[in-house]
Amino acid sequence: MLPVLLLTFLLALAAPALVAWWGRRAFWVLALGPASAAAYALASTERVAAGDLPVSSTPWVPGLDLSIDLRLDTLSWLLLLVVGGVGALVLVYCSAYFSRDAEGTGRFAAVLTAFAGAMIGVVTADDLLLLFVFWELTTVFSYLLIGHYAERKTSRRAAMQAIVVTTGGGLAMLVGLVVLGVSTGTWRISEVVAAPPTGAAAVVATVCLIAGAATKAALVPFHFWLPAAMVAPTPVSAYLHAAAMVKAGVYLVARFAPGFAELAVWRWLVLLLGGGTLLLGGYRALRQHDLKLVLAFGTVSQLGLIVLLVGLESRALALAGLAMLGAHAMFKGALFLVAGAVDVATGTRDMRKLSGLWRTMPVAATAAALATASMVGLPPFAGYVAKEAALEGLWHDATHGGGVVVVVALVAVVVGSVLTVAYSLRFLWGAFGTKPTAADGGAAEPTPVGRRSWLLVLPPLVLGLLGLAAGLTPSTGERLLGPYAASYPAGEPGHLVLWAGLTPALGLSVLVLAGGAVLFWQRRPVERLQGLAWSPRAADLVYRRSMRRLDDLAADVTGATQRGSLPVYLSIILVVLAVAPGAVIASGLLGGSTVVPAAVAWDRPAQAAVVAVVVAAAVLAARARRRLKAVVLVGVAGYGNAGLFLLHGAPDLALTQVLTETVTLVVLVLVLRRMPTYFSDRPLAASRWLRLVLAVVTGAVMMALTFAAPLARVAIPISVDFPEEAVEFGGGHNIVNVTLVDIRSWDTVGEISVILVAATGVASMVFLRQRSGELLRLSRADADGLGPDGHTRDVWIAAGRTVSPARRSVMFEVVTRLIFHAMIVVALFLLFSGHNAPGGGFAAGLMVGIALTVRYLAGGGYELGEALPVQPGVLLGSGLFLSAGVGLAALLTGNEVLESVIIDLTVPVLGKVHLVTSLFFDVGVMLVVVGLVLDLLRTLGAEIDRQSEQRSRPRSTEGVA
Repeated sequence: MLPVLLLTFLLALAAPALVAWWGRRAFWVLALGPASAAAYALASTERVAAGDLPVSSTPWVPGLDLSIDLRLDTLSWLLLLVVGGVGALVLVYCSAYFSRDAEGTGRFAAVLTAFAGAMIGVVTADDLLLLFVFWELTTVFSYLLIGHYAERKTSRRAAMQAIVVTTGGGLAMLVGLVVLGVSTGTWRISEVVAAPPTGAAAVVATVCLIAGAATKAALVPFHFWLPAAMVAPTPVSAYLHAAAMVKAGVYLVARFAPGFAELAVWRWLVLLLGGGTLLLGGYRALRQHDLKLVLAFGTVSQLGLIVLLVGLESRALALAGLAMLGAHAMFKGALFLVAGAVDVATGTRDMRKLSGLWRTMPVAATAAALATASMVGLPPFAGYVAKEAALEGLWHDATHGGGVVVVVALVAVVVGSVLTVAYSLRFLWGAFGTKPTAADGGAAEPTPVGRRSWLLVLPPLVLGLLGLAAGLTPSTGERLLGPYAASYPAGEPGHLVLWAGLTPALGLSVLVLAGGAVLFWQRRPVERLQGLAWSPRAADLVYRRSMRRLDDLAADVTGATQRGSLPVYLSIILVVLAVAPGAVIASGLLGGSTVVPAAVAWDRPAQAAVVAVVVAAAVLAARARRRLKAVVLVGVAGYGNAGLFLLHGAPDLALTQVLTETVTLVVLVLVLRRMPTYFSDRPLAASRWLRLVLAVVTGAVMMALTFAAPLARVAIPISVDFPEEAVEFGGGHNIVNVTLVDIRSWDTVGEISVILVAATGVASMVFLRQRSGELLRLSRADADGLGPDGHTRDVWIAAGRTVSPARRSVMFEVVTRLIFHAMIVVALFLLFSGHNAPGGGFAAGLMVGIALTVRYLAGGGYELGEALPVQPGVLLGSGLFLSAGVGLAALLTGNEVLESVIIDLTVPVLGKVHLVTSLFFDVGVMLVVVGLVLDLLRTLGAEIDRQSEQRSRPRSTEGVA
């Protein structure tokens, strides 16, 4: 099963390239994915029927005991056959449906194939969490498929509506799955169903599971998203909304029904949702004139019928429901594909504009007739066999003490089946019948037919013939589907037969066919009556108004809280931090439940002196009115923390803190150039005292947390093994750096990814129109230091001449010339020595960044371009690629991802060389940091300089008298 799943997803990844190479013919190759799933199901038929169920378990996240558990039982076998078989036919159909020059075909092919893979995962998953993962993948892929025509507002709205509704149900289902896993102690679906929980856990899980199924299967009141989704391409409607996605909701009900169907809450929910959907969908289908909308509301109705059958506890109804599930996939998939063929050939789906197509499109008409016969329940089709079994089971249970639920279900199925016959005939006549003209009542001219292709009519014809073949072999269906139906808790075993004699079920079938034929015959009076009858507010209107009210509420809340004041935001955060944890700690201290450890004020007097400096700087920063003063004071506090690290024996942290603080100060100073000098024009003495009080309280709470956190630990921290692991696995003695590049390297990859995103965000805010791709470089003469006479002259820095005399400092240029290369050498020393001594790639990158900052401050943007004539994006991308690439390279040596390889060599002259592959990871970190600093200098420095110069230039007076 897992190879089939992987093959489908690999084909999805390759789909854009395949479509680019082979055009529409690539769909034939992509059809191999779902076709292999159907082939696997067929090959496993006898094993499944004999009870020898194929299972597969592959470790996924061993640390969390998560694995990819797959299982193929009768229900999974049937759904896998449906998902794979119909999916393969739909992909073949796509090769003719889309025009050769259609845009987005590659993307569509990839998403549709990936959706098939996700559905394969849904129906074969035997793990609760794995089921949810695949379930949500189908939601995301369906959103992309429904919104395929992204330039159309209706497509975007329908896609958003579908994902909002189904995601909400998916989250509710997740709650139910978690309740089941926790309450039963197992996450295997088969084990949960075999031994379900009882009491409140069962009730909560039942409601949540039904909610998830209702949204996916478009049950009332969530049915409105399915008809709206008909704006999607017809292959999407045929696959997702007839055979696959909506069947996921039915599958969920059928999967858990054997364990929960006897619960009263389950039975009543299934009756109300299934029966209500059956009747409402059929009623709405009678009013539609769009072929796909007739089928869409008909699908809603039939989904309610199937949920009603598989959701009750009767074995006979379960067998009928499974048979109807397979029959529905065949006849409804065929009809959707026929509707697409008609649309492509005539350019319309409006049945009022179609006439006489049974003559000009005979193959499509034949396929539609076969599928319609199965849908209305004519013998000897699969739909007839399933419907007869359903009526027989309901009649038997209703007359043998089945209770009010079964009686109501029987009435709903009979009435709903009458509506099914009526709208089925409406579709067939509307698509292919010869319409009378309005003038004289004669036959209208046949609708002109344009583009045709046998690939548009062959797949629906195959599905229609399969429905006939399945109906002619009911005993085979009973033998294959019976084992799962037998797992239901109550009722007599059902049977699938073509002829059971003169039974009440046969009488009900005749009544259904006659009633449906009369409704179709009187379709115009019925339409007028529906137009005059009162109808409740449409569910889609309720949805749109609810979303509009939600948007208004969000705007009001945002307007009230997002005031545009950074001090207010920070104050709210700090108040919550001080109040919430502070109240807990205070209650523990007052109640005596928290033991306060003995505290030592300081180990040496120097620490107290540094703390005094930090406290004084923090207090003055909180009371400062000038922005620059506050920034400098905050920097003093930061350098003081570096001093504390040094005094506590952490030189690596102290070095990093100093370098980080220096770069931060430079960035803040660059930002302050575009901001007012004062925080406010008013003194606001009271607010300064409030800031000071808030800072003191927050600091006190953080100190208390520092004391309380170690006391709450109940297990030995994993960090106690870091010193030994740093030497054994990381090959270094600097625990801090080895932790960053080896032990916790995944965290570092995430952090440098965030750095890259932050740099991009800063640049997007500074560059006014688009990010400049130009580097500020000097001319050849300026770069060579040539004077006006062409002779070489001495310069301290290359771009000194570009700086205005008022800002130029010769002393600064001299210092820059003297220290720049030394700083680069120090950075390289920190990089190579960081594995065993203070340093590392992060510190080295900061050192290079400070060196670049010095060059920029001395010579401006042109000097920065001469110092490092590289685009920041190249450094950022290369660094991230190098760090992640080293992690993947470890796989080539048989190690885990990001595991270091230690190499000890003896090199002439150099002697013994101790090389660890994490050094290259560290180089990547350094490149990312250098790229970040360079990007900040280009945006907050050089670009702001350029904008300021443009604003300061006098406006042109050309053309002014």
